[in-house]
Amino acid sequence: MSRFAAPIAEQIWDMKYRFKDADGTPRDVTVEDTWLRIARNLAQVEKNPEEWEKPFYAALEDFKYLPAGRITAGAGTARRVTLFNCFVMGTVPDSMGGIFDMLKEAALTMQQGGGIGYDFSTIRPRGADVKGVSADASGPLSFMDVWDAMCRTIMSAGSRRGAMMATMRCDHPDVEDFIAAKSDPARLRMFNMSVLITDAFMDAVKADGPWELTFDNKVYRTLQARDLWNRIMRATYDFAEPGVIFIDRINQANNLSYCETIAATNPCGEQPLPPYGACLLGSINLARLVSNPFEPDAGLDLDALGELVATAVRMMDNVVDASKFPLEAQAREAQAKRRIGLGVTGLADALLMTGLRYGSDEAAAQTEEWMKQIARAAYLASVDLAKEKGPFPLFDAEAYLASGTMQMMDEDVREAIRTHGIRNALLTSVAPTGTISLYAGNVSSGIEPVFAYAYTRKVLQKDGSRTEEEVVDYAVQMWRELKGDADLPDYFVNAQTLAPLDHVKMQAAAQKWVDSSISKTINCPEDISFDAFKDVYMAAWDQGCKGCTTYRPNDVTGSVLSVSDTKSEDSPLPVVEGGEVVYMSEPLDRPSELEGNTYKVKWPDSEHALYITINDIVLNGHRRPFEVFINSKNMEHFAWTVALTRMISAVFRRGGDVSFVVEELKAVFDPRGGAWMKGKYIPSILAAIGGVIEQHMIATGFIAGEGLGLKTDPQARVVGLDAPRGKACPSCGQFDMRMIEGCMTCASCGHSKCG
Repeated sequence: MSRFAAPIAEQIWDMKYRFKDADGTPRDVTVEDTWLRIARNLAQVEKNPEEWEKPFYAALEDFKYLPAGRITAGAGTARRVTLFNCFVMGTVPDSMGGIFDMLKEAALTMQQGGGIGYDFSTIRPRGADVKGVSADASGPLSFMDVWDAMCRTIMSAGSRRGAMMATMRCDHPDVEDFIAAKSDPARLRMFNMSVLITDAFMDAVKADGPWELTFDNKVYRTLQARDLWNRIMRATYDFAEPGVIFIDRINQANNLSYCETIAATNPCGEQPLPPYGACLLGSINLARLVSNPFEPDAGLDLDALGELVATAVRMMDNVVDASKFPLEAQAREAQAKRRIGLGVTGLADALLMTGLRYGSDEAAAQTEEWMKQIARAAYLASVDLAKEKGPFPLFDAEAYLASGTMQMMDEDVREAIRTHGIRNALLTSVAPTGTISLYAGNVSSGIEPVFAYAYTRKVLQKDGSRTEEEVVDYAVQMWRELKGDADLPDYFVNAQTLAPLDHVKMQAAAQKWVDSSISKTINCPEDISFDAFKDVYMAAWDQGCKGCTTYRPNDVTGSVLSVSDTKSEDSPLPVVEGGEVVYMSEPLDRPSELEGNTYKVKWPDSEHALYITINDIVLNGHRRPFEVFINSKNMEHFAWTVALTRMISAVFRRGGDVSFVVEELKAVFDPRGGAWMKGKYIPSILAAIGGVIEQHMIATGFIAGEGLGLKTDPQARVVGLDAPRGKACPSCGQFDMRMIEGCMTCASCGHSKCG
């Protein structure tokens, strides 16, 4: 009997976490094999591995403890991959050689699958003198463009998708350009961006005082702090970025403030880290720990929670020793501080199962209490590890206990740390859990509210037909099993109906007992006023949050999915319209004959033309691209054209909306420069090939027009919305990307920009 609660959970496991040979042969026959692989690998670090393999397996069993995706996919596979999700890289020197040394380190880290964060505040502003070469500096944003191109190149080489965070201080002279960068939808696509906000700046905003933009003790400009704050707010209101990070608050609360200074975070913001700091993540699935759900005496099993947290802390501590690292500096940093980020998922479901409305005062109080229990159990477990294995090497009892987090801890915890030390410098964090939440049976993500109680997922079959399956939230499915067709209680709220300030209240409640930070998105309605939008950020500051990320549907990022009030015959729940997942169960078979067209492309720098043949398959009366061939007499292009055509053809044969291939090819820039063709500037020969494929898709009716990327199937549109839908998912092609936990995530396939 399958351990999976829903078909989508098993499919996520098969696609993302199941260990397979290079030819696709599964090594993990069942999910139990996956749990055993992880448990056995992490137990090898222990003096007596046999003693710990069983409790590690028990923690993983039934999805109670969910290690982050890279641990689940990589532990015990013997592959040279890092088990850490993300890194903050070294401080960027203000020199050309140093900058490009940092670029090399970033590329090596991303090649192994690590996301990266950088503070670009250390680079001199645009127009500043460059001594010795009689030139003006190009500024940090020009180098961010180089990082962006590097990330795109690493991804195009077939590596695991990359994610990057860029930060800049609110007093840097180029901060206004940084704030406005995402107004260009084609620029810095590989970055999440946040402004580092200081306490002094917030004081100046509230007092409507002046604010100096400085670098290297030189004042470049003075402006009103409130004007700069409004610029940040307007950019975020219009383009969903930049976010804000309250950097002084982070450093003041940091357990390690005595030996490190933080200036950046990982790509999703839940781990503020020092230079070369690493982000190791895992989540307790609260939805699996509720006793007597939906009954008057429903509650979290606190004894089970404490035992699970202790085991999870030990497993995560072992990952520090079991993992490989892209750079030696990252390994040294991780070993010196042994920081981990244990968080939660399924919080909203657990609240529903105990009869609490997410966003209410009661739910916030309960969340704070649960997070305190987790923090207390985690710190005591780390003390026990210190007794057995020793504290982290940079532990200084007096300095450590003087930190902001330690001031809140109960005296017995503080005394235990004072006496025995602690194994892990920091222990708690709330990370994005979109994919592992699906894997665990579609529990609510992290500390987010339930996004939608149910949606329809369409599976594309080999013959072109589609079957449908309903994907239901974990708590809702449990309600059905226990209560039958009874209507959902009125405390069932979701992200669409929740007031933004209720989001802030929940984030602030959880933050009190999280020693790192929280990845969370505050959903705002499209018609929220600008003043009300600004109030959200000010509330986050006033209530003690370490940062704030919002998502408001807009003309650049597109609209989020809408939830219909209509109910299907088979389900009494409102369902997401336009939220169907198009999942290709198996590649399409090739008929013996196909219709197609051949196009000639003459690139100015090449003596010989390229001949591009695109063949189509007809499914249900509609033509769709099936395969691509590129031929040329120029043998210089032979290897990459063969590789490109095989890759594109493989994508086409998976079905679904594959128009994103055009977008990706057209965005490739050749560093040697592009060419003018038919009155348009084409940035590379690959972009020219993308343009040909786009013309073919338009001619055959697969897409509606240049740049639109719309399928002819009207069911793929977001019902009732005429606004732009934003970017297609780079994994499945669906227009279901939305901001969840500070990260653009696809509702269709679980793809996450943050990995």
